[in-house]
Amino acid sequence: MAEPEIDRQELFNEIQEGQVYPHNDKWYSHLLDQYKLYVEMADRISARRATANSYFLSVNSAILAFVGYLTSKGSDDFLWLLAVAGVTLAYFWRALIQSYKNLNTAKWLVVHRIEKRLPISPYDAEWDAMGRGKNPKLYRPLTHIEVAVPIVFMVLHAFVFLRTFPYWPTICVAA
Repeated sequence: MAEPEIDRQELFNEIQEGQVYPHNDKWYSHLLDQYKLYVEMADRISARRATANSYFLSVNSAILAFVGYLTSKGSDDFLWLLAVAGVTLAYFWRALIQSYKNLNTAKWLVVHRIEKRLPISPYDAEWDAMGRGKNPKLYRPLTHIEVAVPIVFMVLHAFVFLRTFPYWPTICVAA
């Protein structure tokens, strides 16, 4: 999936010829207000991302718990269906994580661009101090860890799916 890019010329509205933006102080006040709002919206995206992760973690865990319950009762009739549903949910979860990653990347690129017009650039300086996410000793992006969780669930659901086939025990014994 491609990384988002921000075109600086499309980010800032230039004042049309013949028009004057109200007083310079007002321009900076508007810029600062928009910056604060944009940073808050970026934080809200992160909160929605955490909520989505909690939801998918709960649903996938519930499916596996239900599989365990059915297995303990000796009812294997619909385990394959639960496994397919689990793999599908885990796949969508992973895709959603990637989507949120791209959205967050774009939002923080915009924040960094806006900071270039402000007296200080704290988020850009913080990102520089953390090696821009390239040095795992300084910072390991959450997404790198986050995408592994749905993959683990996909593997677990795939294992449940394979266990529904009658020839599975002979494969396990042969291995």
